[in-house]
Amino acid sequence: MLPTLRQGDRLLVRYGARLRPGAVVVARHPLRQDLLVVKRAAERRPGGWWLLSDNSFAEGDSRDFGTVPDELVLGRVLLRLSPSPAWLAPSPRLERLLRRLPPGAGPRLAARLGVLTRVSPEM
Repeated sequence: MLPTLRQGDRLLVRYGARLRPGAVVVARHPLRQDLLVVKRAAERRPGGWWLLSDNSFAEGDSRDFGTVPDELVLGRVLLRLSPSPAWLAPSPRLERLLRRLPPGAGPRLAARLGVLTRVSPEM
């Protein structure tokens, strides 16, 4: 999940939380259900969620194992607690505000908060 999260980050997760595209989620790996993965919920598809890593070069997301059934998506990541706190789940009001920003005005913040905004590779 680089650049949003790194291995060893401590997270606050709301299990059973309502999901929407762009949210960072914790899920059981569909092929190894003893393994938990943290991915971004890209879109809702028939049969579950399409989960992607923020790093398009990383393996181990829905491009490898397909759609993840709803029962394997456990919850939404709200906050990175350490090493440096960062809010990862904006309120609906803040999300609406971020979506109204003109292109180029705060895409990193919008992407970090799970608001679907394209971030160019140069950033």
